[in-house]
Amino acid sequence: MTTLIHNAVLIDPEAGTESPGALVLRDGVLADVLPAAPEALDRFAEVIDAQGRHLAPGLVDWGVKVSEPGERHKESFRTAGLAAAAGGVTTIVTRPDTHPAIDTPEILEFVARRASQDSPVRVLPMAALTKGREGREMTEIGFLQDAGAVAFTDADRVTEDTRVLARALTYARSLQALVVTHVQDPGLSRGAVMTSGKFASLRGLPAVSPMAERLGLQRDLSLVEMTCARFHADQVTTAAALPALAQAKDRGLDVTAGVSVHHLTLNDFDVGDYRTFFKLVPPLRQEEDREAAVEALASGLIDVLCSQHTPQDEESKRLPFEAAAAGAVGLETLLPASLRLVHGGRLSLPQLFRALSLNPSRRLGLPTGRLAKGAPADLVLFDLHAPFVLDRWTMQSKSKNTPFDGARLQGRVRGTWVAGRRVWPLPKDL
Repeated sequence: MTTLIHNAVLIDPEAGTESPGALVLRDGVLADVLPAAPEALDRFAEVIDAQGRHLAPGLVDWGVKVSEPGERHKESFRTAGLAAAAGGVTTIVTRPDTHPAIDTPEILEFVARRASQDSPVRVLPMAALTKGREGREMTEIGFLQDAGAVAFTDADRVTEDTRVLARALTYARSLQALVVTHVQDPGLSRGAVMTSGKFASLRGLPAVSPMAERLGLQRDLSLVEMTCARFHADQVTTAAALPALAQAKDRGLDVTAGVSVHHLTLNDFDVGDYRTFFKLVPPLRQEEDREAAVEALASGLIDVLCSQHTPQDEESKRLPFEAAAAGAVGLETLLPASLRLVHGGRLSLPQLFRALSLNPSRRLGLPTGRLAKGAPADLVLFDLHAPFVLDRWTMQSKSKNTPFDGARLQGRVRGTWVAGRRVWPLPKDL
């Protein structure tokens, strides 16, 4: 079936443009990119009038936790896929911090099978870097890569043994595999739930200095320089860490970095009176760090913007702040929360979609993230100026632990397509 979407404002992050146009979808790819709709509309099986809304490549959300296997009551591939579709996310790159961890080809194949059966969006799994994510022995990276792993990470666990990490990076380099690490000094950050400062002291909560992130990043970058491995820092959230990242890129190391939308739009004051929906890993930073991270994303120093989707059930969040589980869901709020930066004049739409779609696609070797002839027809149509108040109970995710509950947001998703098939709003046959 051939579909025409016309009367749209096309956001092309590759060209850096935002202009009126139309797209032709055929056989799962973009068959044509037009400046306007052709006169003969009857030759298309389906014609969609975008009514002047924005049309962009679908989001590629890197670092999503889907709680299968082990904690399906928190999130399944079906509910995560529906949440992604509702948020304009067409590809989710999943973390291996499940129970058990995704550290063997057999578990990876189970995950891939469940994802293909249940999720309406594309699912690309990452595998564990070390067995059981325990940091003692590296996994069979080659076998896992053959089974479909797109990258290797122990998620938010730091490999404390430098020799183990160096060996893993060396082996990954021989296979051109991408290694993703959580950059924190484990000794300084262990047990901390907030970023150090006056607010943490007033609340009497154990805190960690931003220098812990800088120390962790510097160690990992030194090992990358030694091994020449492909490397991605999953969360760079402090001003103190940015110079080390800039120096590594200047030296030509194969390095990229990401940041979550929560760390770009919230700060440590949002914790307020011990609001556990704002307990994250890493913890929310001070306003100066948030501003620095926004500037780094705008300049391209930080490459990827993600949700760091981490579902937690009510029982694990309704606890004292120190005891509560960390993390927040974000698949459905990634786009509208990110648009705060556009409405505030900090980013243009092409800049935003470079970080949300094009850069993660390029880093993972995917053909997505572009509005070009022959590219996959993975698209999001959204109303840039539509305001709404988020009600967490209307979200598609099984878990409802969002820090944006009750927040005023602007930018509603009106349609999501994966390989030319509309997956949101839900078609009758889904």
